[in-house]
Amino acid sequence: MNALNEICYLIASLTFIVGLRMMGNPKTARKGNLVAAGGMFLAILGTILFHQGPVKPIIYILIGIALVVGTVIGWYTAKKVAMTKMPELVSLFNGMGGACAALISLVEYPNLSGHSFGLIPVLAGLIIGSVSFSGSIIAFLKLNGTMNKAIRLPAYNVLNTAMMMIILVLGILAVAIPNFNSTPLVYGLLLLSLVYGIMFVIPIGGADMPVVISLLNSFTGLAAAFGGFLYDNKAMLTGGILVGSAGTLLTVIMCKAMNRSLSSVIFGAFGAKAEGVSGSASGGVVKDIQVSDLAVLMNYSKKVIIVPGYGLAVAQAQHVIHEIELLLESRGVEVKYAIHPVAGRMPGHMNVLLAESNVDYAKLSEMEEINPEFSSTDVVLVVGANDVVNPAAKTDPSSPIYGMPILDVENATHIVVNKRSMNAGYAGIDNELFFNTKTSMLFGDAKSVLTALVNELKSL
Repeated sequence: MNALNEICYLIASLTFIVGLRMMGNPKTARKGNLVAAGGMFLAILGTILFHQGPVKPIIYILIGIALVVGTVIGWYTAKKVAMTKMPELVSLFNGMGGACAALISLVEYPNLSGHSFGLIPVLAGLIIGSVSFSGSIIAFLKLNGTMNKAIRLPAYNVLNTAMMMIILVLGILAVAIPNFNSTPLVYGLLLLSLVYGIMFVIPIGGADMPVVISLLNSFTGLAAAFGGFLYDNKAMLTGGILVGSAGTLLTVIMCKAMNRSLSSVIFGAFGAKAEGVSGSASGGVVKDIQVSDLAVLMNYSKKVIIVPGYGLAVAQAQHVIHEIELLLESRGVEVKYAIHPVAGRMPGHMNVLLAESNVDYAKLSEMEEINPEFSSTDVVLVVGANDVVNPAAKTDPSSPIYGMPILDVENATHIVVNKRSMNAGYAGIDNELFFNTKTSMLFGDAKSVLTALVNELKSL
């Protein structure tokens, strides 16, 4: 029985690796997700069927109920969630993973309270899982707008650092001194870790939230890996290591894309400082453009680049933008999509959104690849994007986004920006691009405006 169980775990571990590899390509990402999910199902099934030792029937009943309830809730939630809410769902699910790791540690602590070495994965899983859980819930609330402002407490860095040191010291003492650890200490660590997770995320503004989600994701993976050590479970260990390392790498990549260090994201509270108006942008002149004029302009262009942003996702206009692409291509216009690494609310948000409308993956160009092409582009259509095309990142040293790599849309011959209003983007600052002499603003809901553009193009 034990050998069969280990074989199930081995196969599951392999599917995690293969599935993660497949998720690296949009064409195979869906299959990769199914492969990894199948491996997880096999690991769960193997644990139930091949578990050694006596088990009361009520345990199997409870496991069955939990599996059914969890499956129904997870399937229904994922099926019904709008693409704009996907980052919130990821954050919420990630928090549940952290909560599971913390609960496992609480359950196993009584069995290992006298074993110093055995307490390491228990306390590590408790602390990291609790931080991930409470931090992910705050991130979820920030993303859905419930907590739309960063909160800066007095001496925030000092308080957070002091709390982190207290947690670490108590954890080390619990492991090093057997008589020191106790049930009240464990629950005290749980409470401190939950509070630390809240204080860790609360001061961080919305512009840095994608980085925070990736970092919390790596925390959850690490907590799961400690659970794998605790149970000598190869599937938990492999899955936790993969999630932790992937989350860490993604965090590093995103920080690089934003030209920010991880420490500045955590301690700098980027979004909290980004409340001013860019001086070079204020007082500029904004030009409007009509849908009919844009249709003529795009129809007689040789090359058009579309820059999708969160506004496109909010309006659920991805299918309409694909229709525009097909219409233009049928008339000999070259059309590409420019994807910024942090466009939307999480990495890959725009890729998934456009893939949903069957846009050819070959037309999705990353920032480094597409930037040299803007100078030879007739029209750039920016739909709902803001901070990722703001020239202040290159021209205004006082701007909070200064130094962040952006899409060089200002180099195109004509720039058209579709937005509902002149409101600031996620970073909370005005966009210099809107006042550029080559820029025309097309105000309105993305889906309504783009639908009107389709009709105009068809009439030409």
